[in-house]
Amino acid sequence: MSERVFIFDTTLRDGEQSPGATMTFNEKVRLALQLETLGVDIIEAGFPAASQGDFEAVQAIAASVKCQVAALTRAFAKEIDRTWEAIKDGAHPRIHIFLATSPLHMKAKLNKEPGEVLEMIEAAVSHARKYTDNIEFSAEDASRSEPDFLATAVETAIRAGAGVINIPDTVGYAIPEEYGELIRYLIKTVPNSGNAVFAVHCHNDLGLAVANTLSALRAGARQVEGTMGGIGERAGNTALEEVVMALKTHEKHFALHTGVKAEHIFPTCRMISMITGQVIAPNKAIIGANAFAHESGVHQDGMLKDRRTYEIMSPESLGRSTSDLVLGKHSGRHALARKLEQLNFQLDKEQIDLVFVAIKALADKKMHIYDEDIEAVVLDQIYNKPDRYHLKHLNVLSGNTGVPPTAALVIDILDHEGNPAEVRQATFGCGPVDAVFNAINEAVGRKPSLDSFSINAITGGTDALGEVTVRIMENNLASIGRGADPDIIVACAKAYLAALNRLLKKTEERQCTTH
Repeated sequence: MSERVFIFDTTLRDGEQSPGATMTFNEKVRLALQLETLGVDIIEAGFPAASQGDFEAVQAIAASVKCQVAALTRAFAKEIDRTWEAIKDGAHPRIHIFLATSPLHMKAKLNKEPGEVLEMIEAAVSHARKYTDNIEFSAEDASRSEPDFLATAVETAIRAGAGVINIPDTVGYAIPEEYGELIRYLIKTVPNSGNAVFAVHCHNDLGLAVANTLSALRAGARQVEGTMGGIGERAGNTALEEVVMALKTHEKHFALHTGVKAEHIFPTCRMISMITGQVIAPNKAIIGANAFAHESGVHQDGMLKDRRTYEIMSPESLGRSTSDLVLGKHSGRHALARKLEQLNFQLDKEQIDLVFVAIKALADKKMHIYDEDIEAVVLDQIYNKPDRYHLKHLNVLSGNTGVPPTAALVIDILDHEGNPAEVRQATFGCGPVDAVFNAINEAVGRKPSLDSFSINAITGGTDALGEVTVRIMENNLASIGRGADPDIIVACAKAYLAALNRLLKKTEERQCTTH
């Protein structure tokens, strides 16, 4: 029988540290609920001591899900206290303490001697033990630590009460053979290793995060830490979907299994992409647009005869659909509800009604509606819905007639009581998109700088649903917004307003933290 591997998802903490991937309070809670549906064992919700906003988000997530919720903290008593305050009402709260153990980090960052670090580990874990026995200790930069000292640090943490020991490859330095051997060495050498579960947290600086993780599992690690889609600092983290499917595809080789429901992998990654504004690369394993695309004539011939000739897993098993036309202008709410279930979206009646109206409007504009269209509408209408600014109407005039491109729009702006005030604005620009952004800036009274702008066709054809991603900057705060619409100019307006809404939220959180 295969052994159980626990999945520790840190998308909400380490994933959010990816440049530009900051999430709002509501987005974090929604994503946590989706991660629980996916079947992860532990959700690392954030770093409560970092800010008031992070504290409140971690607290809300702990109260919203039934699975284990971990929160990260440095090895300081006050920060551990703050962390416990954020997660204490959760069903299964976990305090996750980290402290560096490599010579470089201890000297350059901590300015501590090895003996002092051991004392800090024992004091921090013992302090956390007053609150709960669900404690994880991470030896930061473990892959560049001296093995003998690392073993002593691990022994100290377990003796003080840590039940999970994480051996991170913090900077993506390790290679599979050496990393697996390090895990094997620790399990064999540390006298009390049998009292803890060994975990691994790998970064992808050399493109080896998944390979290192699988090597560690072969050596005895039984908890995998990573993010969906592999998002995270620098080159990112271990892509959890790749580890899960590698274990599933090669179950006889690894004799390991997880509790992840594979059919929820793709919808979860699409949600994360929409929330963070980070487009999934077409060639990304498992979830990329080209992962199940076949252009070669030889491959196509094989696929027509037997899909197994060129596919080692089915798109359906990941929550992807191979069907083309799925809904039309004459489809009803029940058909939409069934399709949403097939796409693994769990929406209430009010949310389904909102999506239904949007799908009907879309069906009047384009001939074919694909699964990707529905996903984009759901993510745009439900998971990325603007908070304070909402586009009602937009009209743009553009061409080479000598008249500058003009944008006229109507926006609803909510006051602090949630009452909408209609604002009308018209202005010019160098092009239609510039005119739209200028009109929005005039309407809302802000003028952030546009850092990046990209357009992607979600489906094929000239009537494809366009997806726009913008990144704006104001007062050293960055914000990403995405919008989807068959009219690409409208999609631009939606994306820009979504970015402004998130920027407003960030500004408010910064003011709360300052005060």
